[in-house]
Amino acid sequence: MKQYDAKLKHSGVGEATNLDVLKAFWRGVRFHKLSMFLVIFGIVLARIVSVVIPIYYKKFFDALNLILPIDKQTSELVQIIILIFGLNLLVWAGYRFSTFASTHFQSSVIAKLKQQAFDYMIGHSHGFYANNFTGSLTQRVNRFARAFETLADRISYDVLPLGIQITGVSVVLWFTNPMITKVLIVWVLIFLGFNYAFSRWKLKYDVKRASLDSFTTGVLSDSISNQNTIQLFTGRRAESAYFREVTNDQARFTRFVWNLQGVVDSVQSFLIFIIEFLLFYFAIKYWQQGLLSIGTFVLIQVYLVGLAGHLWDFSRVIRNIYEAFADAKEMVDILKLRYDIKDIPNAGKLHVPVGEVKFKDVEFGFNDERKVLRGINLVVKPGEKVALIGPSGAGKSTFVKLLLRLYDVSSGRILIDGQDIKLVTQESVRQNVGLVPQDPVLFHRTLLENVRYGRRDATDAETLKAARLAHCDEFALSLPTGYGTYVGERGIKLSGGERQRVAIARAILKNAPILVLDEATSSLDSHSESLIQDALDKLMKSKTTIVIAHRLSTIRKMDRIIVVEKGKIIEEGSHEELLRNDSSLYGKLWNLQAGGFIR
Repeated sequence: MKQYDAKLKHSGVGEATNLDVLKAFWRGVRFHKLSMFLVIFGIVLARIVSVVIPIYYKKFFDALNLILPIDKQTSELVQIIILIFGLNLLVWAGYRFSTFASTHFQSSVIAKLKQQAFDYMIGHSHGFYANNFTGSLTQRVNRFARAFETLADRISYDVLPLGIQITGVSVVLWFTNPMITKVLIVWVLIFLGFNYAFSRWKLKYDVKRASLDSFTTGVLSDSISNQNTIQLFTGRRAESAYFREVTNDQARFTRFVWNLQGVVDSVQSFLIFIIEFLLFYFAIKYWQQGLLSIGTFVLIQVYLVGLAGHLWDFSRVIRNIYEAFADAKEMVDILKLRYDIKDIPNAGKLHVPVGEVKFKDVEFGFNDERKVLRGINLVVKPGEKVALIGPSGAGKSTFVKLLLRLYDVSSGRILIDGQDIKLVTQESVRQNVGLVPQDPVLFHRTLLENVRYGRRDATDAETLKAARLAHCDEFALSLPTGYGTYVGERGIKLSGGERQRVAIARAILKNAPILVLDEATSSLDSHSESLIQDALDKLMKSKTTIVIAHRLSTIRKMDRIIVVEKGKIIEEGSHEELLRNDSSLYGKLWNLQAGGFIR
């Protein structure tokens, strides 16, 4: 269990309070206050009338004991049951009114809360998503919405009615017999106090159970996402054993939490036996003295049965409320978590007239022990094409992530046309930088929609033109519905090379003044690469281009090659200049990758 606790503690989120959860819910509720008040009105009306109805049952049974002419007695009894019928009809109407109002209220608020959760969470940084399971994040959004539904139901149909019933019953019985009322009130306070205290003590276990459930879901999602790897590396038994360990730990802890609820049920049963005995014991005493009628016995019994039913459910209500808070807290933790990367107040927009990129004394590390870039000084002139090469882990991809502000520099500055990218909006930076990643991920949408993501206001004609320039026609036209074909989750229906062509088409359509190619042709065969290379050449014209590549066909065309090792620039120059130095790292990489083959 400890290993799961450690992972949960280091998931990148803080700890929200119940008040934080209520504030988060209110941000969705405040747009639908009228619906909320209509729900409350219907429930309050129904419950007040429900408290009044037993009074007429008392009158009914008292009327049976009156010595009256049969016709007059019958007439009075009929009048009472007609009145009871009318009151029950009013209760029915109140509940039906509140039900329809609640349907509109809850569905609207749930949609609003989901939207607010999505809007905030999607703004978190690349680092945030690197430290959290995708499946767990998805579940947190859904749990957040379900938690509101649970909380709204419990307050509307349990807590509010119970409060009205306790108050109403106490008032009615006080005018009937104050002593009996005092006994009942003391018992109710003991009952509610025990439930509240026990449920509050148990909250930490409910929170942990919710966290374990999220962790289990994350493990499941991670395994399903890597299903192909599991098969290729014969990891089925190992993954099954790991998932069994996770689910068994969750099951053991769930049993412990459920057994705690068994303790609550036992205490509640005992308390109900006690109050039933006490109320009727005192009622008999007062009946002997002629202070209570037979109808009062009926009144007490009806009230007691009603209260016992609602109070018996109170532990479940408290548990559901705390579970709802526990479920919601996981999402509210994220809503409270400040963005790692955020715009300064009143940040302006980046303007890129020429496209000069400058790294000045840039340092970056994920922590003090793990420095990735050290003292980077680099100027990429407008329209210049620069290649970044070096061993794996040298920090090449970090250059790109810093330029796109997926991370912020630890120290130093990155300037585009003299503007510090930390002083302008992230959106304007990314609008001016086109990226073709090494492993493009697509939406489960049509092929045309995925290409159009490069510029969402583009026409079909513009989108198709960009797709053709990236040679997407070669595979798109053979798909069942052409460019209208859905590509599957993460683009799984397409090959790696086909997904890269879509990414290139997006960059062509976007037509940003600064272009970054991160191994843009790594998934292409030689034939496909020769087709796309022409498109890339056209795409790079008049653009400042930074290329991370090992393919020599790309590197040799660059104006300048930057060699990076252990987070530092150790060499730079053209292909020919770097090869003149036989001891250079570039020369060694050249000989290892292609020199022997070319000779």
